[in-house]
Amino acid sequence: MATLPIYRWHLAPDGYATRRQLRARDLRPGGQGVAAQLERPRRRRGPLVAYLYRIDLAKPVRPMTAARWAALAKANTARRTCPACRRDAGYVIPTSLGACVPCAYPDPDGSEGTT
Repeated sequence: MATLPIYRWHLAPDGYATRRQLRARDLRPGGQGVAAQLERPRRRRGPLVAYLYRIDLAKPVRPMTAARWAALAKANTARRTCPACRRDAGYVIPTSLGACVPCAYPDPDGSEGTT
């Protein structure tokens, strides 16, 4: 197994990019393996590591189709729907609560937030 070249932070040569940098250029790794590694030293802990991909081997991002847009909208709706009361909360339900805020913390007085 060949070892990856390791570069220090801000010292990677041209032609390499992280996933985020590829995405900013509307590119994706496209099945290529990690070409190099970037390390940022830290005190008292191990270094932060970022994987680099070759830009010349990157492929364009696949366009969103109508079916993908529909699936994304359905997934986002499911994340906003409270499993307890089945209402759209208007925000993404926190996984720590597992329900919308009114269901997770019911008002002991029975008032629904009226002032």
